[in-house]
Amino acid sequence: MIILIPAYEPDQQLITLVRNLREADPWLTIVVVDDGSGPNYKDTFDAAARLGCHVHSYAVNGGKGHALKSGFAVIAEHFPGHDVVCADSDGQHGVADILAVADRVHRVTASVVLGCRSFTGDVPARSKFGNTVTRWLFRLATGQLIADTQTGLRGYRADMIPWLLGVRGERYEYELNVLLEAKQAGYGITSIEIATVYLDHNSGSHFRPVADSIRIYAPLLKFLGSSMSAFVVDMAMFLLLSVWTDSLILAVVGARLVSATVNFMVNRRLVFEHGRDTSFKAAATGYLALVIVLLSANYAAMWTLTSLAVPDLVAKLVTELTLLGISYSVQQRFLFVRKTRSHPAGPDSAAGAGTGSGPVSATGSGSGSVSGPAPAPASASASASASASAQTHIPALAPAQFQHSVAGKSGDQSPKRFRSN
Repeated sequence: MIILIPAYEPDQQLITLVRNLREADPWLTIVVVDDGSGPNYKDTFDAAARLGCHVHSYAVNGGKGHALKSGFAVIAEHFPGHDVVCADSDGQHGVADILAVADRVHRVTASVVLGCRSFTGDVPARSKFGNTVTRWLFRLATGQLIADTQTGLRGYRADMIPWLLGVRGERYEYELNVLLEAKQAGYGITSIEIATVYLDHNSGSHFRPVADSIRIYAPLLKFLGSSMSAFVVDMAMFLLLSVWTDSLILAVVGARLVSATVNFMVNRRLVFEHGRDTSFKAAATGYLALVIVLLSANYAAMWTLTSLAVPDLVAKLVTELTLLGISYSVQQRFLFVRKTRSHPAGPDSAAGAGTGSGPVSATGSGSGSVSGPAPAPASASASASASASAQTHIPALAPAQFQHSVAGKSGDQSPKRFRSN
């Protein structure tokens, strides 16, 4: 089992976490990714290295998603076949919860394991509000109700790493994209409850409320933009046809045919990531069926509201807003999706057989003793590295060159034996 900790400008909480993990299990393999924190934080990462962590550094901050994928790439190259638990560096995740997620990963197949907070007690308002909004939007998009979509404590089986490297996103949106992509990639989502911890009102977080929220909600924002443009077209055509034909049904049907065509083309090409993965004919057929169902519901709602003396324009607004969520959910979950892959079914599959908690090493360009199972052959390692680089689009990442010492002596190691720059 690998514990992966992405860190940007960390404080003493990182060292506390590492020390507590070491005390709980001295044989844990811990990979810390320095996400371009800069020279002012060198001492902190050196301290983590002295505690036995494998520290992977690069010069420019790329964001949490970038750091996670960099860590996955290092693990794919130097620790193939090992499951991964990702934890934050700011003290929000207790050792007991991290180990509980690790234990659950061993017991599931083809599932992301989430450590979900209950958000009780003294929780910052922006955190509680943000998680509530994201939770319900996620349910709208996928049909799945997850208590904590923004948790950074997550467990993944070893065979999931190639998929994780291919998920889009470089900053906080990456973790939500992982959950959005999981079902389409053939993975389930399971969760366990963990403690809700916010130190000093989450002052250690680098989350930017506006910029990062836009990134996180980008898929929905794009859909809303597409729907708004189609709505404007629909409203314009509805008003024009109402005047020209003096017929409610002709106005509704004609306006919807024009706006639906615009909406379909925009959604397939620009809004949904896998819009082009489905053939044009299949997507168009499915979308037409959706339009017919929504059109019937639209007309029924309009007829009911106007019969109750609600003005046409008001009735139209109420109806469209009601059906908007249904439209997004159907298109996201059923219409514009990629084909599901099959995955190894069982904890004893080849991909997961290498899991364990003992020290595993990867040699660098120098010499030195190696403890634990032997590293992967050079050709396999190079292949994993090339695959990881191609999928993550991370420029100029130097391969990590880790050195291990005799087991049980990690506390007095020089940082140079663990640092990768």
